[in-house]
Amino acid sequence: MNIVCRIDKTDTFKPTEQVTYIDFFDPNSFSYTFWDNRNKLPYWYSQQAIDLLYISLGVFAADRLCLRNNAMDGWSRELKIYIPVLEYDMWKQAKKTLEEMLGFLSGDKWTFVFRKREQTENEKVKHEKWKKSKQQEKDYEQLCMFSGGLDSFIGAIDLLENENKNTLFVSHYGGGKGTKEFQDILKVKFINQYSLESRDFHQYYAKVVSGVEDTTRTRSFMFFSHAIAVASCLKKSVDLIIPENGFISLNIPSTFSRMGTSSTRTTHPHYMSLFQKLLEIIDIPVRLVNPYQFKTKGEMLLECRNQTFVKNNLTNTMSCSHPDIGRMQKETEARHCGYCLPCVIRQAAILRAGMTDKSSYRDNKFTGGKVSRTNLNSYLLGIRRFDSKYAFMTIQSSGSITNNIMDYTNLYIRGMNELKTYLEALNDEV
Repeated sequence: MNIVCRIDKTDTFKPTEQVTYIDFFDPNSFSYTFWDNRNKLPYWYSQQAIDLLYISLGVFAADRLCLRNNAMDGWSRELKIYIPVLEYDMWKQAKKTLEEMLGFLSGDKWTFVFRKREQTENEKVKHEKWKKSKQQEKDYEQLCMFSGGLDSFIGAIDLLENENKNTLFVSHYGGGKGTKEFQDILKVKFINQYSLESRDFHQYYAKVVSGVEDTTRTRSFMFFSHAIAVASCLKKSVDLIIPENGFISLNIPSTFSRMGTSSTRTTHPHYMSLFQKLLEIIDIPVRLVNPYQFKTKGEMLLECRNQTFVKNNLTNTMSCSHPDIGRMQKETEARHCGYCLPCVIRQAAILRAGMTDKSSYRDNKFTGGKVSRTNLNSYLLGIRRFDSKYAFMTIQSSGSITNNIMDYTNLYIRGMNELKTYLEALNDEV
């Protein structure tokens, strides 16, 4: 599939081959809120950071528009993106790393064709408004991704309990229920608990209007790119904290049947390494940090620095990979399905931490139908096949790991034991 991204109405670029157009100036094509941000930071966005943001939007659009079922193997697609950039020479240097990084993230073949552009009228207008704004600027020492999930909730608590640093929390949401409402609830909780300000939380929306493919492995690239663009306004080296338990980061399928839609490489060590390399090439001084790279989700819960706060707010976090699937049964509220891998890892972690889980699950007993039973059989098969003697080899199954091999091996063993304990307890219960 060939995608032409156009940022401004004046862009008349038309390649000779058949293409699909994504017009970021047309809300009927792509709807997003990045330029609606009214929180004033010390500087304006760097040009390469704006480029990165638009590239991530284009990638996400392609991911949503191109159906995997139409691929030769029913999964891996070939995607060519034509996109204009402000820093053309930089992106020529970064092209190979960008394509490799996205190929690993989504399992597709990506090709980018860059063309030079100038600042759009909309960007100029927004910049002038920023300069004339009388709102007091606020500086930050670090940023943290804030998804509304349990891991990001724990990550935010630990930062606020442990460090006296101004932290900016960045969220993203799309269509459907199960994301924004949980972010909004937790935002209020944090403001009240830690005397934060509303402007310490940036929340961005982005949606491809006609996109139908729902695997969307590249959503995290867009999520991170929003935060990196914001970080560029600080004009200094900062950390972008990405809190996610290391067990799920390894992206090891419980069986070979789970290599598909539920798998995510968002914080896999190889992906993070490639992303960091990309940022260095395009001269953005942001360091990607996952403080929980060698922690299971259960360990994150056990070691959370405010046990009362995390226990009281478990129900206000959302871990499910498809929280709004209940709309098919005319449910009006988002809730956990109970049987996807993130849901199972969540419940295993809460059991490990010895906490009471009052979260709402649609089918966490795996009795609701074919999908949940298939998932359960997959998990049980994976547990039966698990052999700690070969764990150092298994951790390489989803991507190359060259450093800290024993740390990742031991993490994987502990994560599988958490999962096993939960599934055995569930089997005894039912």
